[in-house]
Amino acid sequence: MRRIINKRKIISNKSKSFHSPQKQLLKGTAFLIFFSLSIIFIFGDHGVLKLYKIKNERREIQKKIAELREEKEKLKNEKNKIKNDLGYIEKIAREKYKMVKPGEKIFKVIDN
Repeated sequence: MRRIINKRKIISNKSKSFHSPQKQLLKGTAFLIFFSLSIIFIFGDHGVLKLYKIKNERREIQKKIAELREEKEKLKNEKNKIKNDLGYIEKIAREKYKMVKPGEKIFKVIDN
């Protein structure tokens, strides 16, 4: 009986030592796979960092579009004023092009 018990202990000890490197290899492989997938998920072509950059670019482009729409609306309003409002045309001619009506005098103020 003693020999059978001792053989079982030897066999069980051998099996424990046999499984230990396999378990370590399995854990190492699982860690490498997890680590690789994490790197791909964060830094890959469709990763988190790329997504963050794309969202920021999209936000900036949308701001630019909004600014351009406002500018377009202002230009439309100015175009309508130039077509229809003679007073506005006169104002632009006087301020921008320094034009005067016949008989008007221009006074220049000189700063010291």
